[in-house]
Amino acid sequence: MSVWTWIKDRLFCDLAIDLGTANTLIYLKGKGIVVQEPSIVVINKQTGKIEAVGNRAKEMLGKTPNNVVAIRPMKDGVIADFEIAERMLDYFIKQAMNNRGTLLRPRIVIGIPTGITQVERRAVRDVALRARASEVYIVEQPMAAAVGADLPISEPTGNMIVDIGGGTTDIAVISLNGVVFNHSIRVASNEMDEAIIQYLKKKYNLLIGERTAEQVKIQLGSAYPLEQSLTMEIKGRDLREGIPRTIVVDDQEIREAIEEVVTAIINAIRIALERTPPELSADIIDRGIVLTGGGALLKNLDKRIREETQLPVFITEDPLTSVVMGAGRLLDDLDLLKKISLE
Repeated sequence: MSVWTWIKDRLFCDLAIDLGTANTLIYLKGKGIVVQEPSIVVINKQTGKIEAVGNRAKEMLGKTPNNVVAIRPMKDGVIADFEIAERMLDYFIKQAMNNRGTLLRPRIVIGIPTGITQVERRAVRDVALRARASEVYIVEQPMAAAVGADLPISEPTGNMIVDIGGGTTDIAVISLNGVVFNHSIRVASNEMDEAIIQYLKKKYNLLIGERTAEQVKIQLGSAYPLEQSLTMEIKGRDLREGIPRTIVVDDQEIREAIEEVVTAIINAIRIALERTPPELSADIIDRGIVLTGGGALLKNLDKRIREETQLPVFITEDPLTSVVMGAGRLLDDLDLLKKISLE
C-alpha cells in the first residue's frame, strides 16, 4: 500500500447513512456500502452491556433469556430510544471506518422520513454528532432515493417517488432540487409483518414471532394474484394446546392478511396524486411513479399500483440501497447537498 493510499484511507472518511426502522446502511466515500445490518441491539439488562448489534442481534430475536432484551431503537422512522440509537450508530460508524483512527470525525449525510417533526430531526442530528460526526447534513429519504435512482431532480419536471421502508411510507413529488409535495404515513413493511402475525393468530390460533412473519412475507407476500400459487410450512405455538404446531398456508391467505396495509399505501399514493400541482401531474403521467425501499420488493406491488392509478410504475434497480446510495452521491456534490439538506 502506497503512502498516499494510506493517507487517503484515513482522511477521506465521509459517510452516508440510511438510519432505517428495519435496517441501517452506511456508505463510505470511495468504498461504497460497507454496513448493511438490521437496526437491532441486544442489551444485558443487569449490566447495561451491549451483547450484540445488527445481524447477530437479529438472530437472537425471540430467543433471549430474561436478563437479555432485544431492542429496536428506531420506530416508525424516528428514534424511539435515544441512548440505544446512539450506541448502535457509534458501533456501526466504527465498523464502517474500519480502524481509520479514533481521532477522525467524518462528515455525515443522514436520510430521514419526510413526516418527522423538528424535535425528531434534531434528535437524529444529536445522535450523529455524539457518535463522532464533525458535520451532519439531514436529507429527506425520498430526495436521497431520487438521487440514488438517477432521477433528473434538478430539471423543471415532476418526479414522483414512493419510498416504502420498515416503519414509514414516504411519497414525494420532486422538481428543481426541491420537494414540491410530500405525504408520509407510518404504515410500511413492519405493519405487514404484524398483520401476518395477527392473521395466523386469529385464523389458526397459531402464534409466530417477528422473524417468522418476515420470512412468510418475503416468500408468500404479494399485493396482486400471482401467476402460480405458492405455499409454505409455518411453525409456531398452538395457542389452545400450548404445544408446537406446523401449518401450511398459501399466497392468497397472506395477501388477505396484508391487504389493509397495502390499501393504506395505495390510498396515500392517491392522496399525493390528488394534491400534486397540475403541471407536475402531466409530467407524472409521462414519467410514472418510481418505487423504492424494501417494501417495493413485495411481489406484484408495482402491478397493483399500476392497475389502481392507471400510471406507469417502476421499481428502482436495488430498492434496499437507493437512499444510502443517493446520500453517498451527495457527498461528491456538496453544492447540491447544501441546497437540498434540511436545517
